[in-house]
Amino acid sequence: MLVAMAAKCLAGLATGLRKKFGTYAGHVVPTILEKFKEKKPQVVQALQEAIDAVFLTTTLQNISEDVLAVMDNKNPSIKQQASLFLARSFRHCTPSTLPKSVLKPFCAAFLKQVNDSAPEVRDAAFEALGTAMKVVGEKAVNPFLADVDKLKLDKIKECADKVELVGKKGGGGGGGGGGEKKAKPAAKAPPAVEAPAKPSAAGPPKKGKPASAPSAKSKKASDTKETVETELSPEVCEEKAAAVLPASCMQLLDSGNWKERLASMEEFQRAVEQMDKSEMPCQALVKMLAKKPGWKETNFQVMQMKLHIVGLIAQKGSFSKTSALVVLDGLVDKIGDVKCGSNAKEALTAIGEACSLPWTAEQVVSMAFTQKNPKNQAETLNWLANAMKEFGFAGINVKAFINNVKTALGATNPAVRTSAITLLGVMYLYMGAPLRMFFEDEKPALLSQIDAEFEKMQGQSPPAPIRGTKKAGAEEEGDAAAEEEEVDGGAGDIMDLLPRTDISDKITSDMVSKISDKNWKIRKEGLDEVAAVISEAKFIQANIGELPMALKGRLNDSNKLLVQQALNILQQIATAMGPSLKQHVKNLGIPVITVLGDSKSNVRAAALSTLNAWVEQTGMKEWLEGEDLSEELKKENPFLRQEILGWLAEKLPTLRTVPADLMLCVPHLYGCLEDRSGDVRKKAQDALPTFMMHLGYEKMSKATSKLKPASKDQVVGMLEKARAVMPAKPEAPAKAAASKPPASSTPAAKPASGLCTFPLTTGVVGKKPPVKAGAKDEEDKSGPIFILVPNGKEQRIKEEKALKILKWNFITPRDEYVEQLKTQMSTCLPKWLQDELFHFDFQRHVKAIGAMIEHMEAECEAVIGCLDLILKWFTLRFFDTNTSVLMKALEFLKLLFTMLSRKNYQLNDYEASSFIPYLILKVGESKDVVRKDVRAILTMLCKVYAASKVFPFLMEGTKSKNSKQRCECLEELGCLIENFGMNVCQPTPAKALKEIALHIGDRDTTVRNAALNTVVAAYNACGDQVFKLIGNVRPSNLNHKNAAEVTSSSIFNSQARAQNAHLEQSAPSIPKEFQLDLEVFENNHTCASDIPDLVQHKLDEVLEPVMIPERKMRSVSPHFDDIHNSSASTINFVISQVASGDINTSIQALAQIDEVLRQADKAEAMSGHIDQFLIATFMQLRLIYNTHMADDRLDKKDIFKLYSCIIGNMLSLFSMESLAREASMGVLKDLMHGLITLMLDTRVEDIEDGQQLIRSVNLLVVRVLEKSDQTNILSALLVLLQDSLISTAGSPMFSELVMKCLWRMIRFLPQTINSINLDRILLDVHNFMKVFPKEKLKQLKSDVPHRTLKTLLHTLCRLTGAKILDHMSMIENRNESELEAHLRRVVKHSANLSGLKSDKSTEKGALRSDDKVIKAKVSDILSEIFKKIGSKENTKEGLTELYEYKQKYSDADLEPFLRNNSQFFQSYVDRGLRMIESEREGKGRIQTSTVLLIHQIRILFTEDRPPLSSLRPSVASSTDMLHSKLSQLKESREHFQQEQSHSHSPTRSSSPASNLDDLKKRLERIKSNRQ
Repeated sequence: MLVAMAAKCLAGLATGLRKKFGTYAGHVVPTILEKFKEKKPQVVQALQEAIDAVFLTTTLQNISEDVLAVMDNKNPSIKQQASLFLARSFRHCTPSTLPKSVLKPFCAAFLKQVNDSAPEVRDAAFEALGTAMKVVGEKAVNPFLADVDKLKLDKIKECADKVELVGKKGGGGGGGGGGEKKAKPAAKAPPAVEAPAKPSAAGPPKKGKPASAPSAKSKKASDTKETVETELSPEVCEEKAAAVLPASCMQLLDSGNWKERLASMEEFQRAVEQMDKSEMPCQALVKMLAKKPGWKETNFQVMQMKLHIVGLIAQKGSFSKTSALVVLDGLVDKIGDVKCGSNAKEALTAIGEACSLPWTAEQVVSMAFTQKNPKNQAETLNWLANAMKEFGFAGINVKAFINNVKTALGATNPAVRTSAITLLGVMYLYMGAPLRMFFEDEKPALLSQIDAEFEKMQGQSPPAPIRGTKKAGAEEEGDAAAEEEEVDGGAGDIMDLLPRTDISDKITSDMVSKISDKNWKIRKEGLDEVAAVISEAKFIQANIGELPMALKGRLNDSNKLLVQQALNILQQIATAMGPSLKQHVKNLGIPVITVLGDSKSNVRAAALSTLNAWVEQTGMKEWLEGEDLSEELKKENPFLRQEILGWLAEKLPTLRTVPADLMLCVPHLYGCLEDRSGDVRKKAQDALPTFMMHLGYEKMSKATSKLKPASKDQVVGMLEKARAVMPAKPEAPAKAAASKPPASSTPAAKPASGLCTFPLTTGVVGKKPPVKAGAKDEEDKSGPIFILVPNGKEQRIKEEKALKILKWNFITPRDEYVEQLKTQMSTCLPKWLQDELFHFDFQRHVKAIGAMIEHMEAECEAVIGCLDLILKWFTLRFFDTNTSVLMKALEFLKLLFTMLSRKNYQLNDYEASSFIPYLILKVGESKDVVRKDVRAILTMLCKVYAASKVFPFLMEGTKSKNSKQRCECLEELGCLIENFGMNVCQPTPAKALKEIALHIGDRDTTVRNAALNTVVAAYNACGDQVFKLIGNVRPSNLNHKNAAEVTSSSIFNSQARAQNAHLEQSAPSIPKEFQLDLEVFENNHTCASDIPDLVQHKLDEVLEPVMIPERKMRSVSPHFDDIHNSSASTINFVISQVASGDINTSIQALAQIDEVLRQADKAEAMSGHIDQFLIATFMQLRLIYNTHMADDRLDKKDIFKLYSCIIGNMLSLFSMESLAREASMGVLKDLMHGLITLMLDTRVEDIEDGQQLIRSVNLLVVRVLEKSDQTNILSALLVLLQDSLISTAGSPMFSELVMKCLWRMIRFLPQTINSINLDRILLDVHNFMKVFPKEKLKQLKSDVPHRTLKTLLHTLCRLTGAKILDHMSMIENRNESELEAHLRRVVKHSANLSGLKSDKSTEKGALRSDDKVIKAKVSDILSEIFKKIGSKENTKEGLTELYEYKQKYSDADLEPFLRNNSQFFQSYVDRGLRMIESEREGKGRIQTSTVLLIHQIRILFTEDRPPLSSLRPSVASSTDMLHSKLSQLKESREHFQQEQSHSHSPTRSSSPASNLDDLKKRLERIKSNRQ
């Protein structure tokens, strides 16, 4: 306890004193390291916190000797904690603060520890090496790892991937002040990061910083979600694709007929659109698209479809970089194609969203410039320019692109050069002036073109990213400090993209000595050389060697020219180094402040300019932290004081938060208020309100208590005056931008016009005026937002008819339409709302729509007055890709048309034609929720606009290339005909219906069905006249129609029959009605319930009048009251619902199955479906564990109910031994895994009655162990134990529970030994001992696994004796594990014990009993041998074993095994034995291989060969069972027939006549049984 308390005290001292504690670090670090021998967790944790706090006060170099001294300590705990301390310390370092000289001795110590006998020491060493690799890079660490083997190197790299560096945002150093600075933001809840003022007029970079913040966030999000995938072989890809694509699609992919390939692509696209993300094998699908002819496809329609499908897969699936590399080459090859280029660009954009734009762009650009096609190169650059605007600039590898852009600028093709210049313009938006530095060596003519492009972009802000920014909207509403940190961090990220040069090698000792020379000319020469090095490098890294100390010396040089030159160099360094400059603030920046006290004004001006240049890169936080600034202000230098105070008065009002250390400056500020210099006093008075805005009046007033009474009175008076003019803190950047326009341009702001003249950055400003101005702004926003302009709409209609303005008709909106609309709306809407409506940020659009919704009802007359403009603006939103804006727009439109309908307003043609065509475009949207809202709006539209006028717009919509749009338009046409009759059809019913009927032959099924339904609606309205109106339609289409009518009527007349029909049509296998299973029928009368009756069709229904069905969706959810009479596909359907993601659907399915399981006469229907049911159950358990339990929106009672249903079903199932024994090993393994995981889930305990649930699970586990097939469950537990011991991520409790189950199984072995297949169990134990040999088992933390395995084997030996050695037939290579040796030892030990107590008579009895055992085993041994002879792989081995067996047991009778096989097989065996005999006797070598191969092939295709399915037990996993359900059913049927044939008909007549008679008799028996 005392040690822990002392450690906490040390941590507190180190945290409080910070760098002042550094002098004591050498005294306490060795003691702390030695104390790590303590084993109590509380003590170790306190020591860790103490040494971490101490590290932040010093540098790694200072404590390296102390740490290295304990790295060879005998105590493993000390070595482990020392390595972990270094790993944590490395995270605070950068490459410059962790040089090779420091890293080398540490790496040597770590390499000794990776071979240490203690695993915790090895793991700590791996973590430390991984952290070092992450900090300094793999290239720097690899020289120290030359002797490390591959496994250990992989472990180090794995650790490096997991490391998250502390200083990634801050960018500071690891030692001294840098470490201190990094620790602070981590310790504080709201990080205090300022947005520094940037007085320089570098527009684009300054404006680019706020826009880049979402990009930084999206980059972080994409990094965490990156999909990693190994490359699959063509065979695996084909297999995976075949599992999700229709068979016809797979067959026609490489057809020679382009129409067949096109049809295949359409099927492919439909399949992809219907797939779930989790089920989509992206790599397999894209490799199928790349299958011959692949990207060399000559038909442009097929190629367009391929490219579109690639984009779909990238959008919908888990698309990895491995998958992307399959298609990128082909996409780049087609990007310049006139017909396919747009599709290729869309696919590339989708891949960019899936795999991150930086990686995608780098791959695409390098591929494009590897090709020689200039069109492809130009279009690639155009795509990249647009993609940068959509995704933002975060993560872009600028250096790689600049090299390619330079290549493009030198291209002979003018289009390539133009595209390159356009791309540079976009990059300039984000990078600003630094970008030009890369092209200063270009030709003057080219440089002037680049400058002209940059000039166009001057003053523009980069657009907000619309892709890859899913989290941006949700995170924008964070607290003020967090927002500013992200803005500043985003700017830092942009600057970090620039390729920087390490100039530390160029800063030679000779150069440093020149700078410090006594001769001023030599000092100037050294400074010139430094300036030249920095100019040549352009952008530099933070490591500048010994230069800081040398330059610091020149800042107080006696030669003022050299001081100014040093300041210029520091200004140059600030521009070149960027945000990494922060780590040099203390050692180089603070000395610049000292120069502000120089007596010469030009030197002070140069110092102030340098200071501002540094602050622009670093922000103000580093300057205000610590005591350095207060120490400078303490100096009684009037020039220094007035310059510092003036500088602070300018900077402080721009900051939203400041470090608490600013308070240290207040006493000196009060001193300056009474300074002898008038200029100092004036600057101090100006700075006083800016200090107060951050520190508060109370704190500053309290600080006056230490002043003399006379001074205090004077200062308090000044504080009161400053309090009246104290400026308000600036708001968040986004909010400030939003509130600025109305303050400056609202016409109603007459009384407060004089109050807006106090900008925050112009010095001391009053506090109350801005508050009043803000209040006025709120008043402006709260006023009417829709302004009624008399006859404004009529005037706009006249102007459009007279062609004075553009008619609102376009495919995609161009800039001139947007500008025209903006001009027209200026008279109808306030300026602030216009700014919101036409802002580039989609979130502003959402806010604007929200404001319009609030004001709609109250200002309905004004809304109607500018309705045409409102509808036009919403058509622009239909072209946006952001879903949140679209959903908000549709919400407004629904409210709008409801209001118009209530007001009995009718749209005029001008308003309708500028809105309805664009609304219809969205009816084909891929998202269901959007389509639903659009359909609702179309329904409302008919109340405010004639339905007959809406009809032509919908007819035009049916001509779209989008199948969803065609389908939805046809559905709406059907609704119009149904609701308004045939008169709605325009121009005439005949023409309209003929056009609709053409869609009956559409290639898309949904479109065909929609067209048929529309014709049915017309038939309902006008009867048989519909055939005259349609006229001549292809017979195939009429057949479609008739089929649809008949199908529809039958579906709605008999729901149950329709459900069966639907399932039968969708099932790929042959219906069971047409399968004869004679063996089952005649030998097992009880299974009649498994065989469904043949469907009896009532043919009378065909003659009855056709009932026209209602137009509404009906859920296909079968009723299973008679599940035992349903087909297998029906049962499969219910079981599939068990694994549904919807809780209610799953509960309903479980309830139906439970009802069946509880009735003994119905439960047999589940036979054959047990594995499938159990798979669905543990998939649902996994879904609850991973998804439902983590979703706070779900009611825990629903989850508890679902758990209860699952456990109830399982208890019912495992109470019936016949069904329980059907569960296979792989399924039992996964089920036990799910149940044990549920028992260990601590979240279940938080649910009401959670303990009761866990007790039920416990009961279920016991039931599973008792009722399952004992071989399968024992095998499953062994495999599960092996997996849990291998996995390091799992809970140790999991392994303990598995072993408890195994102990229970061992306890009951005496009762169950006869029902266990010992060969399989020993095979599993053999596999276990291969992975975990005896030595490895003993190294585990617990010895229970070792004892469990020993007990199992000992029990088996005790129960079976020496016979246990005969059950190792399934083990191919017994030498791979210690199993056989262990068994022999146990058997020998048992024999010795029994031998001491036995006599000769018992020995003879034992021998006789052994003989009986041997005779009993003959049958099993020969069966195995004959199975090998009948198998393809082991024929020769089987013949050899048979020959050796005959040699050993010459009296063995082979006749019973041969007579069940064909004469050919018997002769083959005989001939094979003779050949082996001749070979062994040396009568000459016979070339038997060819003969054996031929006979082997014949046997494989012989009808009567021995069955292969029973050669080895099936141990398939649950996933394999799902994918091969049909083959399993077939194998089980054949196995059942074989068993029946062995038990009832061991011989089979070969006479066809007798077979026919037998068949007739058996059919008669079946018929009588059925009756």
